[in-house]
Amino acid sequence: MALPAHTRRVRGWYARWVGRALRSVDTQLRRLGTITTPFLIRFEHGRTATAVRVDEPADVPAGLAALGLHGSRPVIVLVGGAGGLDDGDADRLRSLFVDGLISTAIRYGAAAVDGGTMSGVMRLLGEAHHAAAAATPLVGVAAVGTIIIPGDPAPDAGAAALEPHHTHFVLVPGDEWGAEAAWIADVAAAVASGMPSVTVLVNGGEIAYDDVERSIAAGRPVITLAGSGRTADQLAAALRGDVADPRARSLAASGLVRAVPMDDVAYVSRTLTALLQNDTV
Repeated sequence: MALPAHTRRVRGWYARWVGRALRSVDTQLRRLGTITTPFLIRFEHGRTATAVRVDEPADVPAGLAALGLHGSRPVIVLVGGAGGLDDGDADRLRSLFVDGLISTAIRYGAAAVDGGTMSGVMRLLGEAHHAAAAATPLVGVAAVGTIIIPGDPAPDAGAAALEPHHTHFVLVPGDEWGAEAAWIADVAAAVASGMPSVTVLVNGGEIAYDDVERSIAAGRPVITLAGSGRTADQLAAALRGDVADPRARSLAASGLVRAVPMDDVAYVSRTLTALLQNDTV
């Protein structure tokens, strides 16, 4: 016998309500799991890194704690050229990364934070970290829609592989390059947790302006490597008072940006050291 129309409407409403409630619970459970539960990323040659997915800025400290990155420590943030470095630039920068950035990080027990992909300066930093056999954390912060996790299908034809020498990854929402910029700043602040932190800009395109702006907004000093090209050179020109991009002039006026010649590894190291010690340079 057919049910009365009213009964059918009530049952239909109830089924939809239950469905929405179950979907909401499922979403929350998955969200809770991805925020706080670390998982292992397996690369070739037996390399592994621990990762966590974080969906809200407020959850960054919990995500880092899940990775074992609690407490506080100095931080070096690397931003800049992902696709804008040619082989000649890369060769010139290798000694700087090993003898300047990573050696200073080791000396002060500093964590390094970058975008985590197998591109440009991030690849160089990962290779330098590996070459120095550094035990300090190297944390990649990457938007999930822009990266390829080993064993998973690529989310997009333009997705980039993760750099395999990073020790940790914080994976964040987003499917466009630059979506990670705010998260890099948040992760760096949370890892430092009151300890000194410094941003180093090498080369860089449009996204680098956003990276530097966020560092300045956080009160984090910025070292721009003069001679490395593009955005870094625009900031160096602005600091000299030369003709430069208006955005570079605005950032240079903050008083937090310093230009250092990229070929002077000792000078870079001294400047980085002074800033990590909160000394005047």
